[in-house]
Amino acid sequence: MKARPAFTLIEAVVALGIMALAGSVLLLAAQSSLRTTDELVRRTIAEGLADQLLDEIVTKRYMEVGESPTDSSLGTEANETSAGRSLFDDTDDYHQLSLLPAKDAFGQEMGTGDDAGGLRHPGFRVPDGFFDNFRQRVKVYYVDPADPSQPLADGQTSYYRAVEVAVDYVAADGTERELAVRRRVYAYIPPPP
Repeated sequence: MKARPAFTLIEAVVALGIMALAGSVLLLAAQSSLRTTDELVRRTIAEGLADQLLDEIVTKRYMEVGESPTDSSLGTEANETSAGRSLFDDTDDYHQLSLLPAKDAFGQEMGTGDDAGGLRHPGFRVPDGFFDNFRQRVKVYYVDPADPSQPLADGQTSYYRAVEVAVDYVAADGTERELAVRRRVYAYIPPPP
C-alpha cells in the first residue's frame, strides 16, 4: 500500500485559525458598513425633516398682523397651541419649538397624518415608532442687518430674523446627536410711505 499525502494535525489547526481570523475580519467590515449605512439613513431622514419644517415656516408671515416687526417677544399666542402647529401664522410662533417624536403641523407623529388633520390609510403609514427618536427644534432670533450671520444680543431687534431648524437623534440611553441643521434669514421690508 502506498502512503497518501495528508494534512498533519498542526497544519489543519493553522489553516482553521487563518480561516477564523479572515472570517472575523470580514464580519467586522460588514458590521462597520452596516453602522455607517444606519448613520447615513438617519442623517438623510433628519435632513428631510429639517427641510420640511423649514419649508413650512417659509410659508408664514414675518410677524403677526398689527404687531411691530421689531417686537422683542418671540413665541406663540395662547390660542395658537391648541391644534399642533396648524394655527401658527407667523415665523416667531415657531420660536423654542421642540418636538420628540417628530410631528407634523397637526400634532400627529410624522408619517401617520394625511396633511389635513386626518390619518393616512394604514397601508401608507410608516411603522409605529419609526420617528420616536427624532427630535425637531426651532430657534427664531434677530440678526445684525450688516452681518446676518451674527445674532443680536437678547433684547436687541432689527428687521432681520433668522430661523434655525435642527433635528437630533435621541437614543434609548439618552444620548443625543444633532444630525441636521437648516438656517434661513428673513427680512421685513416696510411698505412705502
